[in-house]
Amino acid sequence: MEDLNNRKFVGRLIFSVLTDRRNVREAIKLFPDTQDKNIECAYHALVHYAADEELRYKNFEYREEQDDYLEFIAQTLTEGKELPRNIIADYDKYYKGIATKWVDGTKGFLKEFVRFINI
Repeated sequence: MEDLNNRKFVGRLIFSVLTDRRNVREAIKLFPDTQDKNIECAYHALVHYAADEELRYKNFEYREEQDDYLEFIAQTLTEGKELPRNIIADYDKYYKGIATKWVDGTKGFLKEFVRFINI
């Protein structure tokens, strides 16, 4: 039951980012601490979304495709459903878990970004 509620919550978080009601950093700070692969996948998709800001600005087609992808993830999770296995597998082979501790400011951003790109 907790995973179901967490999925719905994360789906709403992603929708709030896509509709500019919340920035990515705020949404990431609110992610629940869980072992649910669906939520871990959504977390990494959202971090990837933030990391691609410059590319999204330059390439309209890429931006639309990424927005549609995140919308699909958000809709699926909001319904409490599991993401397709292939989507989870795409992230699972590169990233493990969710970084739940975020230090405010530039130091926190750099720490998280370095961890994200595996330096």
